[in-house]
Amino acid sequence: MKHDSNRLRALIASSHLGPSLAITAMVAVLTAEATPHGFGPVLLVPAVLAGQLSIGWSNDAFDAPRDAASGRTDKPIPAGSISRRAVAVAAVAALAVALLLSLAIGEVTALANGVMIAAGWAYNAGLKSTLASGLMYVLGFGPIPALAASTLPGHPAPRPWITAAAAMLGLGAHFANVLPDLAGDKATGVRGLPQQVAARWGQGAVRAIALVLLLLASVALALACSRSRLWLGLAGLGAALVLAAIGARGQGRVPFLAAMGIAAIDVALFAAGGVALV
Repeated sequence: MKHDSNRLRALIASSHLGPSLAITAMVAVLTAEATPHGFGPVLLVPAVLAGQLSIGWSNDAFDAPRDAASGRTDKPIPAGSISRRAVAVAAVAALAVALLLSLAIGEVTALANGVMIAAGWAYNAGLKSTLASGLMYVLGFGPIPALAASTLPGHPAPRPWITAAAAMLGLGAHFANVLPDLAGDKATGVRGLPQQVAARWGQGAVRAIALVLLLLASVALALACSRSRLWLGLAGLGAALVLAAIGARGQGRVPFLAAMGIAAIDVALFAAGGVALV
């Protein structure tokens, strides 16, 4: 029993649960506001969560050899807490659940969720080390408004600037995520878009791009907030500007933490700002 409990904890740790829950929560709130009735929103939440968990598990499965070579004993597979095969099986099973639930809602939902999942898997499978890494983040976040709107009658397209804000949030998060790991990425041969920007123009360029993209998303979301929640949009934008100033001047992990703070504000504006999708 204790062994099974340890394996379960290791499997959860391999899922990258935090980001999976954050994206699922954002889709859930957007969908609930757009389509408060019907079975679509009820099925969409587990469909998105399963898809995001499959991305997290596939990440650790694909990275297992590199993590073992790098001595990443903080991760469950190289630490021996769970086998690579078990994590890979969980990734495939979660992928199947995500696609089946999405298809039960409709073809548009399946397409939007499928694009997001495919982008995550492609990134994990090797595109993280190419210039296409940024595109995978755009495709992983940009369809979120379309996914939420897919449960509406007629499957209307979301407003373009809402989709643009989601895409900028994803790409900005990509640049922010690598800030603490640029040295390690260079040593292990990870040559994604942010790493190549850093190699050519320095870490400061990566930081600036992350902050600008996340701030642009903040501006778009603040403008898209409903009238009754405009105060929330303006407050969020003000806080994002303060964090951007701190990140631009800070050293060490400060720019990374500031960028993550802006990303969190953007997610909150998506979820609680009364953003009209269509």
